[in-house]
Amino acid sequence: MDKNLHLDSVIKTHQITKEEQLLTKHKDKSKEVKEALEEKYDSNIYSTFNSGSYAKNTAMNTKFDFDMVCPFKRNAFGSNGTLKQMYEDVFDFLYEKYKDEANVRKQKVSIGIEFFADNDGDIVKIDVVPGRELNKDQYKDDENLNLYVYYKYGNFDQGSERIKTNVQAQIKNIKDRATKEKDSIRKVIRLLKVWKNTKYNYPVKSFFLELITIKAFDNKDVSGNLWSKLETVLQYIRDEVTGESFTLKDPGNSSNDLIETLTTSERQILSDDMKNMLERIEDNDENIKTYFPENSKFVEEEEIDNKYENKGNGFYSNPPKNERFG
Repeated sequence: MDKNLHLDSVIKTHQITKEEQLLTKHKDKSKEVKEALEEKYDSNIYSTFNSGSYAKNTAMNTKFDFDMVCPFKRNAFGSNGTLKQMYEDVFDFLYEKYKDEANVRKQKVSIGIEFFADNDGDIVKIDVVPGRELNKDQYKDDENLNLYVYYKYGNFDQGSERIKTNVQAQIKNIKDRATKEKDSIRKVIRLLKVWKNTKYNYPVKSFFLELITIKAFDNKDVSGNLWSKLETVLQYIRDEVTGESFTLKDPGNSSNDLIETLTTSERQILSDDMKNMLERIEDNDENIKTYFPENSKFVEEEEIDNKYENKGNGFYSNPPKNERFG
C-alpha cells in the first residue's frame, strides 16, 4: 500500500470541520462558560481565551475538547490567597453551576466539564485552566501565569505551585512554526494525536507531542513526503526521549521543562511504543492502518471527493456544476 496516500486520508477524514455541528456546539458552550466565569469573577479576572488544539489548528474530530484559560489577577482571592484557593474556588463555582447538566471533575491542572449527551448523542467537553498573574497588573505586559497542580503530574508533585507558563506564547509558537514549515509540523502533530487516541488513558499530553514534534524538526532533516517526515519524527522520539540530558522547554517559560510531565518509566514506554510501531510498519506497510486509522465515518465521503478531484493524471475530472455529491 501507499503509506503516504493513507496518511493523507487519515488527516482529511479527521478534519474537525467535518463535524461542523459538534464544533458549533463546542463553540456555543465555550462562549457560555466564558461569560459565566467573567460574570462571576468580574474585575478579578482578565478575559478568558481558548488555548487548546482548536486555537492552534491541530484539533481532530474523533476526540476533541475546548481548552479555556482563565487568567486571574494577583489579588483575586486576597493578598495572601494561594493558587490552591484559586483552583478550588473555580471548581466549586463550575460544579454548582453545571452539576445537573455535566460531570465536573478536578484534573491535573484543569477543571473538566463534560456535558451529558444531548438529543443528537453529542457530548461537549470544556477544560478550564485557572491561572494567576505573577505580580499585580503584570499579566497585561507579559501574559505569564502560575498554575496549580491538583494531583501528581509526571514529576510535578501534587499541590505544586511551580508551573509558570505563557499560554499565548505556546499558541504563537505552533502558529509561527507551522507557517515556516508550510504546515508540515501541523500534519505530523495531527497524525501523532490520531495515534495517541488509539491508546486508552495514555500519559502523554497533546502539548507534549506538539513540542517534541517541533524539536524533531529543529534537530533532524525532516523532509520528503508525509510518511518520511512522520517516520523521522517517530525515530527522533524513540531515540531521544529517554536521554538523561533531553529537555523539552516550554515556549511560554524556558525554565519549565515539559519532559518533567512524564516519569522515567513513562518516557521509556513512549520510546518503546515508537520502536515497536516503526518495526511493525517496516515489516508490513498494512500495519500503518492500526496505528494511524482513518475516521471510518468520513472515509466514503473522502473517496467521493477524491474521485472527482482533478489529480492531473488524466483519469479524473471535476463533476459538472449542477451535480452535488456527499
